[in-house]
Amino acid sequence: IMADNGDDDPQYTIKEGDHVVLKRGDIFKAIQVLPKKKVIFEKQWFFLDNAVGQLYSSTFEIVSGNLQPKKPKDTEGSSDAKEAGTDNRHIVDDGKSQKLTRDDIETLKEQGLKGQEIIQQLIDNSSTFRDKTEYAQDKYIKKKKKKYENTVTILKPSCRILAMMYHGREPGKICHLRYDALAQMLTLANIHAGSKVLVFETCAGLVLGSVMERMGGYGSVIQMYPGGGPGRAGMESFGLPAHFHDMLHDFPICHVNALLAGTLDTTAKDQSAGMICLDKFTFSFQAEEKKVKLEEKRKKLAAVASLLEGRNADGLIIASRFHPCPVLMGLLKFLSPSRPFVVHSQYKEPLIECYTKLREQGGTVNLRLTDTWLRHYQVLPNRTHPLLLMSGGGGYLLSGTTVATDRAKPGGSQSIRSFQGTFSNGVQGFPSSTDLPFC
Repeated sequence: IMADNGDDDPQYTIKEGDHVVLKRGDIFKAIQVLPKKKVIFEKQWFFLDNAVGQLYSSTFEIVSGNLQPKKPKDTEGSSDAKEAGTDNRHIVDDGKSQKLTRDDIETLKEQGLKGQEIIQQLIDNSSTFRDKTEYAQDKYIKKKKKKYENTVTILKPSCRILAMMYHGREPGKICHLRYDALAQMLTLANIHAGSKVLVFETCAGLVLGSVMERMGGYGSVIQMYPGGGPGRAGMESFGLPAHFHDMLHDFPICHVNALLAGTLDTTAKDQSAGMICLDKFTFSFQAEEKKVKLEEKRKKLAAVASLLEGRNADGLIIASRFHPCPVLMGLLKFLSPSRPFVVHSQYKEPLIECYTKLREQGGTVNLRLTDTWLRHYQVLPNRTHPLLLMSGGGGYLLSGTTVATDRAKPGGSQSIRSFQGTFSNGVQGFPSSTDLPFC
């Protein structure tokens, strides 16, 4: 698709101000393309000015701090029709097989030799390379390419790429949410255009951005957030169009109890009356500015409250470091009957407690607690096998569907509570939902 439409459709072309993802091997980094901005990636610095106008998924070579499109012929292997041994039993790794020293390699770099040329020099000056098997030679070349080739690929951000980036670099920021578990969450929650979705997450905005990307700018997303404000760093990395943000709303989780009880006060109270300021003009300006901000905040809160008061949301997604039980019990009341919900947790014990309470309370069916198993394979001729290093787990998912009930169940009036505590590092000692203080 990119090859056919890239020249005609600006969607596939890198532009100034775009959010992109840099890739080298298995390493990713999300940045924004800005003119004359120095970027540091994998201990190398360069500018992205020359990437503007090129197609996404293009590979560039770093030359003197600038990007140059890599020619297709440079991607070919450097050892065609090479000699190879039958086994590696007689090869001794004594550190003397390579004739080039570190100083010699640095001299080659100063002379302007590219990564492929340096690798060829290393091969020519290795006394054991031709005695290695063909598989060992390919492994040697791949290792040297990773070290000496100064190439970078620029990708268009997506849910999968950003999930892989966060999980590979900082999995704790996204509650160890793996991209396959994230894909299941979007499917189980039936995220689609035109729906109204509630999202409570502390995954740096990754789940929020994935939901907005799936909805395509149609419908409404209400982000329930703890603390002073919503976290959206990961969502900004998606580089979504401006009109996508029109469907995004936020609501503080600490006001949910008052909204459910019908006692939420959306009037702005001016608390600056008791302040004393020597400069009357400064005081007047600051008071007016604060009044405007309070009025805007009040209007936004009232608008989101009106969306929630109908209690007709189409889906609920929870993925946070807090105990999910009180959050789930409170936010389920905003869903219409026959609507899906999904809860992610790094550990299964909190979800078992949620499962038990939902069974006791009623109002839900098709409850499932699942664990995702993912295995990567190396697929090469005569060398297909699972990778030696893989992720141990991507967390657990609790999913279900709401149903209408005629009578209130015991515990159905349980109110949502604040989330000042966090998960412990182990699976023991989780705070019970009854131990968390009310908002």
